[in-house]
Amino acid sequence: MKTQFVIDSDEYKGQLNLALTIKSGQTSQPAWLQRNGCFIELVEIDGIHCLIKAKQKINDLYAPLEIIAESEEKVDEESVRSCIMNIFGLYDDLDELNNYLNKDPKLAPTIDFCRGLRLFKAHNTFECIISSISSANCSIIRWNKAIKDIKKKWGNKYNFGSDTFYTFPSPAYLQKVPEHELEEMQRLEDTLPKDYVFEKNLKSCGVGYRAKFIIKTSEMIQNNINIKKLDKESYKKAFDTLLELPGVGPKVADCILLYGFGFKMAFPVDVWIGRIVSELYFNGKEIKPPKARLFGMQKFGDYAGYVQLYMFHYARKSGLLETLKK
Repeated sequence: MKTQFVIDSDEYKGQLNLALTIKSGQTSQPAWLQRNGCFIELVEIDGIHCLIKAKQKINDLYAPLEIIAESEEKVDEESVRSCIMNIFGLYDDLDELNNYLNKDPKLAPTIDFCRGLRLFKAHNTFECIISSISSANCSIIRWNKAIKDIKKKWGNKYNFGSDTFYTFPSPAYLQKVPEHELEEMQRLEDTLPKDYVFEKNLKSCGVGYRAKFIIKTSEMIQNNINIKKLDKESYKKAFDTLLELPGVGPKVADCILLYGFGFKMAFPVDVWIGRIVSELYFNGKEIKPPKARLFGMQKFGDYAGYVQLYMFHYARKSGLLETLKK
């Protein structure tokens, strides 16, 4: 079954840069597959797995967003539309955000570098949690590949024409995956072929020391922590709950809350955001991540998540980040 429609720019407020949003390194999920001008991903909508193809004319930030959804069963068009609007942050008012940024001389320069950049939100919150854990101290390219490898090795397979796509494995499944080659070998025991290649363990996906965190986190989510309730909790309670998960510190917790659960007051701080905040607001004086995080949340309020996103992209593209590395 195929559903096809267009989301016009008058259905949301502000610009949209689809490519920038998807490729900006937000830890909700890896960047979608790009092919022939389309961005493609397998998304579950109303319990049905749909292959979503999203396309926007290049260099036109007000161009319509063209959507095609393919699935074995019929999916309600409004459900698809709502899901897409949420994933690409189209319920967010970017005109209002730009007005806010313009009032702060430190933030106003970010606008020209970030036009149309929106929050890229999770369609699978568990995938967002594991993506965020995998991203810690890791390049965007590397953690993107790691998550895609996890999906290919342990996700459910769906064929669309000649293409194959995979879901992200459930916590119940991922908690049982071997951590490393030795554990994989021990499980196979006497059935191990002579030419066997060890690639069905988490470390083979390139997650390194985070493998044990991913397994334990999967186990806790399966047995102890109901992540489906997190978006109904207060920010503080949701934040404290996530800190119970192995491999989740304040920065990772804020990424999960921002990209996975819609807490826009979250202000993820790593060493680079800390340095950017220091440069812009503290005359270059060194500040610790907890102070930078508290400053960001208190100063920017419900804009904190977007400000953090814009700060980092601005720093990367303006040359500020290279200056701060010296």
